[in-house]
Amino acid sequence: MPSNVPAGSAGGYGAPGSTGPNDTIELDLSAQLNPTLILDRSELAAGIASEPESGPVRDSAPKAAAAKSAGPKSAAPARSSRSAEDELRATAVGRAIASYLQHMAVERGLARNTVDAYRRDLLRYARFLSAHGRDAIKDITRHDVTAFARSIAEGSDGASALSVRSAARTIVAVRGLHKFWALEGLTESDPAADVHPPLPGKRLPKAISVDEVTRILEAIPLDTPMGLRDRALLEFLYSTGARISEAVGLDLDDLSLERIPASGPDVVRLFGKGSKERLVPLGSYAARALDDYLVRGRPGAAAKGKGTPALFLNARGGRLSRQSAWTILKSAAERAKIDRDVSPHTLRHSFATHLLEGGADVRVVQELLGHASVTTTQVYTLVTADTLREVYAAAHPRAL
Repeated sequence: MPSNVPAGSAGGYGAPGSTGPNDTIELDLSAQLNPTLILDRSELAAGIASEPESGPVRDSAPKAAAAKSAGPKSAAPARSSRSAEDELRATAVGRAIASYLQHMAVERGLARNTVDAYRRDLLRYARFLSAHGRDAIKDITRHDVTAFARSIAEGSDGASALSVRSAARTIVAVRGLHKFWALEGLTESDPAADVHPPLPGKRLPKAISVDEVTRILEAIPLDTPMGLRDRALLEFLYSTGARISEAVGLDLDDLSLERIPASGPDVVRLFGKGSKERLVPLGSYAARALDDYLVRGRPGAAAKGKGTPALFLNARGGRLSRQSAWTILKSAAERAKIDRDVSPHTLRHSFATHLLEGGADVRVVQELLGHASVTTTQVYTLVTADTLREVYAAAHPRAL
């Protein structure tokens, strides 16, 4: 892409409606938002006025409705999210974006982390539009959207240039925003409809072998309460394929550790993206590790805290953070002398890959992982196919 953006309009990057060779990013969108629900039009209409209103715009949905929709596992927005929202509400376009984010959180029930990611992306878009004199959503053209796409790829808007994957996510957010405004009748057309995000290269999950997983788990000393916790956490991640946010968000009531052998595997209740609930079997190794932790590890840590219902506690008795869980795995991998980069998500990838290699149906793995679409899960079958080819080449007498 060119480093210089053509000048000529009030916005400073070309006359509205003109078309240049770089105006269209030609790769297809694999998934896009499909908002259909309607918010209070008095709130959304704030983005139509060319001059920002004085004072903050009233929230269109009561706080109680937001809390109800967010589900039992939601948490209060982070301070950084609040300051970003305040910045958005300082302009008319920003207020219309803030209303769209509220729609995403309340009406569509997206997870807080997902809404925060959209907020960061759309805040950058709002800053870009403000810098180029677009004070009302009806003034935004396709040329503005394509110029923004170029700017985030090049970093010419004053912020850091984004990778192909991050740029694609940002353009998906912008497309969803404009589609929503068009469906609500706030704009006559959708200027982002023909602006497609760059298609990231296919990135295969990085799984580790069963032997490497075993070495990591067995590298954790079990002679301290925190060692019992660390072993239980990592056994849990590998046994269930849970996301790290799902694991640290668990409460004691989410477990069902049966003691009757005939009842089959124990189960755990996980809350995934958008507070979607699923039940996942818990293997015997993880169940025993959790039992040891609950009997000999957690009570001492809980005595130092304020009675939190969290399953995994830190040394002060509070809920274990994702960052601490990452450190626990990193330390265990170093003790096990695992050279490759290992993260909590590596255990999730390994869980799925090892199930498929063992003959599990991809639909079953989809349910266990909590994927909304089986196409997301099918990326693991590519890894398994590579393994099958290696085995075939090594074992068949006429393979090579």
